[in-house]
Amino acid sequence: MAAERLFNRPVWVQVRCPGCEERRLNVRVNIELLSISNPVHKKDLAVRLTDDADPFFLYNLVISEEDFQSLKSQQGLLVDFSAFPQKFIDLLQQCIQEQNKDIPRFLLQLVSSASVLDHTPVSLNVVETNPFKHLTHLSLKFLPGNDAEIKKFLASCLKCLKEDKLMLEEKLRKTEEDLTRQLSYTQQSLSERNRELDKLKHEWTSHTTALTNKHSQELTNEKERALQAQAQYQQQHEQQKKELENVHQRSVQQLQNRLSELEVINKDLTERRYKGDSTVRELKAKLSGIEDECQRAKQEVLSLRRENTTLDAECHEKEKLVNQLQTRVAVLEQEIKDKDQLVIRTKEVLDATQEQKVILEESTEKKQSHIEKLEATIKSLSAELLKANEIIKKLQGDLKTLMSKLKLKNTVTVQQEKLLAEKEERLQKEQRELQEVGQSLRMKEQEVCKLQEQLETTMQKLEESKQLLKTNENVITWLNKQLNEIQMAKKLETSASAHAGVRTAISPHGMHERPSFPSSGISHPISPLYAFQNFTEPAHAKAISSQCPAPKIQLITQLPKVSRCADAQPGPAGSHPANKENGDSLGLDSKYFKKKDDSIPLRGLSQNTLNSEYLKPYLPPKATPSPKAAAAPASAYFPG
Repeated sequence: MAAERLFNRPVWVQVRCPGCEERRLNVRVNIELLSISNPVHKKDLAVRLTDDADPFFLYNLVISEEDFQSLKSQQGLLVDFSAFPQKFIDLLQQCIQEQNKDIPRFLLQLVSSASVLDHTPVSLNVVETNPFKHLTHLSLKFLPGNDAEIKKFLASCLKCLKEDKLMLEEKLRKTEEDLTRQLSYTQQSLSERNRELDKLKHEWTSHTTALTNKHSQELTNEKERALQAQAQYQQQHEQQKKELENVHQRSVQQLQNRLSELEVINKDLTERRYKGDSTVRELKAKLSGIEDECQRAKQEVLSLRRENTTLDAECHEKEKLVNQLQTRVAVLEQEIKDKDQLVIRTKEVLDATQEQKVILEESTEKKQSHIEKLEATIKSLSAELLKANEIIKKLQGDLKTLMSKLKLKNTVTVQQEKLLAEKEERLQKEQRELQEVGQSLRMKEQEVCKLQEQLETTMQKLEESKQLLKTNENVITWLNKQLNEIQMAKKLETSASAHAGVRTAISPHGMHERPSFPSSGISHPISPLYAFQNFTEPAHAKAISSQCPAPKIQLITQLPKVSRCADAQPGPAGSHPANKENGDSLGLDSKYFKKKDDSIPLRGLSQNTLNSEYLKPYLPPKATPSPKAAAAPASAYFPG
């Protein structure tokens, strides 16, 4: 049994016990990979929690490959057993990096069910904290060490301490020897340096005496030279002083003459200054008048600019109105196309669900027949097992009888010995047969186990297929309801369109003149509000509408727009289905109800297009739109 140490470091752990305050504990985490090669080569992961301050604090966890599979399925891990130790060590290192922060992102929690950590199982949780939630990445359950494990741990600690002590003693001995050597060497070098220092001191004293004598002689010479130079400088200074006094007197006379000339010039300049002040005042008066005129001109410019901006805004608004009306027309055309596509998609979904139902029914029938076959094979195998047990009992009885005969035939002659040899051969054959029967029995048992597992899997699949059938039936019922609602809406719309067609089929002399709306961008000649006018219907109008094709007016009451004219066919006319698809989807796939990015929303169009103010002069006083037209059905592609 070989142990490979992967991690051994102290980590700060947050201890949680019921009825106690949370506290932090410095725990040493030791991770080792144990490889066992007797009788089968396998690896186990051993994790041990200890406290350096408390030697009796010991929690162990050994994870084998089988245990890891159950842990993986319970906690939804995505790594294999080979990569799990390294991932666990990475999480611990992240906890170590974050442990000194005020709000750590990763932390270790030691959770105990008891109020005190005393011989009770604990769970070590690796938790990632964020402002929304604390996510537990890994939770490992540790068992407390019993007396034998604690003794074994303490013995291993003592052994490690002794080994460390021996290593330290050897290091100390080596360091002492090195230090004694170094000390002797330094003492020798120090004595040599002392000798050299004495020599240098003696040389230095002799050198300093010689230098002092030399410098004293130089000083006396320099003092004599300085006295001579001082006397020369005093003579030169007196001569320069006399020359400077003469020059100063001359300059004073020149400056007095210059001052009298400057006073005359100053008087002239004062007179000029007074004249300049008067001219400046006149110019300031002119400047104030010019500034007033400039301000008036600026005000006029501002007023003209405001008028220009208002005119630009009006032009821009009119351009916006034109663009909006053009986009509305395009949006309404797109809505009609989208509704046609929706009907086609619902039909395709219904066909697909029906095909799935047929396929599932066939698969369930096949699985039921397979299950019946498996049950029959299990029954036959159990019967064969009973027969094998009876054969084994018979062989055991034969063995006993043969052993008794062997005892009796020991006293028999050579001929009987020959017979005995033959019977021994038979006995060996029967023993071989017995071994073969035992092996076949084991094989049968293994086959029975496999068949039971297959049966369980098939049962699970059967339950899943039943659930799928239920969901598909729900989807089919929902689609049938949707189709019924769509057909009802179609019938209502066809009846409304036929009614409108009858009214429009009346003689054109009895109808008002239909206005067009060039300002709103709609060039259709028919207004949708004419369908609600109170025309008098003659008795033969229904016969005309059933025989002759009349212009059909389609009204989409989500917003008032001019409908397209089409030739009405006899019978129920195919109109667009009502928007019932905005309800709950139940079991239907959400991809059929996704809003398209290409579509343009129609919110607010009913207020901008064809206002009642545009149509007031063309409507009769009693004509009002019906309440059905006012309430628009919701659309999945254009939510209002």
